Amino acid sequence: MRIFLIRHGQTTGDIENRYGGRYDDYLTEKGREQAKVLARFLKDKGIEVIFSSPYVRATETSQIIAREANCEIIIKDDLRGRNQYGFLSGVRREEAQEKYPKQVELLKDRLNVIEDAESYEDFQERVTKTFKAITNNSKYKTIAIIAHGGPPRVLFRDILKWGEISEIGDCALVELEKKGDSFSLIRYEGFELNFQPPV
Repeated sequence: MRIFLIRHGQTTGDIENRYGGRYDDYLTEKGREQAKVLARFLKDKGIEVIFSSPYVRATETSQIIAREANCEIIIKDDLRGRNQYGFLSGVRREEAQEKYPKQVELLKDRLNVIEDAESYEDFQERVTKTFKAITNNSKYKTIAIIAHGGPPRVLFRDILKWGEISEIGDCALVELEKKGDSFSLIRYEGFELNFQPPV
């Protein structure tokens, strides 16, 4: 199976400097253009289906790519980003720093959980379960997964145990090949990896 793992394009929350998580923002015009460029690249890659997070920024990206690839979209609720920011979701970062400095400091460690947030363990469990279910489906030869920054981090850190990602850009792309239970990295764009990619 060939797998394209993609992060959505630039969002309104990005340019307004808001905490994301469950905050359901939209693509900016730049974000839509990023998705169109990626869609043209993916047009002839044989993608049969896109599995998408339910959040608008991911579904908008999925729709743009699906039009070029001429494929269906299946929404997977468990591909949504981690609700790490809890009650701070959607709050501008400057405002959060001013009003809730202790909680902002706690967010620097992914294992901390602030009020109304999702634990890393719960997030890891649902992403792992969903990724394995999707990639064990022998119905498809080539798929795309469109989500957020968190799922690729879980993939490399916890599922494949390859290492950490330092940065993930808008419409960043990872192309993987799965043979049996083994994965190999074909290409990556828009990712800064803190490990040597396996050949």
